[in-house]
Amino acid sequence: MSEPAPDPRMQSLINQLWPGVVRTVKVIGFDGADVLVELVDADGGAEIGRIPRHEASMRRMEHPSELFEVGQEINAEEIGRRREGQLHLSARACEIPALRSFLLAFERGQVVAGTVSAVHNFGVFVHVDGEPDGLCTGFIRVPDLTWGWINHPSEAVEAGQRITAEVIIAEPRSGQVTLSLKALQEDPLVRFADHVGRVLTGPITRIVPFGVFVQLAPDVVGFLHLAELTDEPAETPDQLVDEGELITVRVTEVDLQRHRVRLGAAGGADRT
Repeated sequence: MSEPAPDPRMQSLINQLWPGVVRTVKVIGFDGADVLVELVDADGGAEIGRIPRHEASMRRMEHPSELFEVGQEINAEEIGRRREGQLHLSARACEIPALRSFLLAFERGQVVAGTVSAVHNFGVFVHVDGEPDGLCTGFIRVPDLTWGWINHPSEAVEAGQRITAEVIIAEPRSGQVTLSLKALQEDPLVRFADHVGRVLTGPITRIVPFGVFVQLAPDVVGFLHLAELTDEPAETPDQLVDEGELITVRVTEVDLQRHRVRLGAAGGADRT
């Protein structure tokens, strides 16, 4: 069976964040909170570029003039040209040479080891082995922690835990390498794909205004639309069923690319 195609939206984001060429520039002034620079290594004459405020530094500051002075030469990474054709650059991407070198050494799909530093509701920070002292370079988004449904990242990992993960992208501008624990786990839907057409019974794990999610197997949850719950008019599923209640359903589709399971009616709920 072929592997699911990558999410085109994620691939587009990765392409935008891919490291650009490093240029030597000289600070010539400020335009509001942006830094105006002249490309020292420009071919065929001087070219004026711009470092947006949020690309000036990883450090907190009120204004870039706290960090740069007119006439100063710095390295900055090309991040693209805007509609007016002016080159935009990132100084923060080159701010810590050791960090940049560390991040650029990674390749997508590479397996790395590290120690969980902190667990938050929006994701997990990881000290990646070999990172520069005093920095925390790894980050795992919540959807990349596990194939199963979790209410909080602490259900998947804890601070101090040793982990191995796969590199999604290393990005000098953010100073981080985005990792995935899930990528090293077998997709449970691959083995579940042959269940289309089967009638299964499982508990309702979550109720939303337009339907319910049903646990079908370990780390496999399917969705049953409100219209499949009853032939009678109902505004919300919680008028018909309760969370934790067992319900019998038919598997109508297993979509590996979108990683979802659709369910249809297969008799009434088996109330317990």
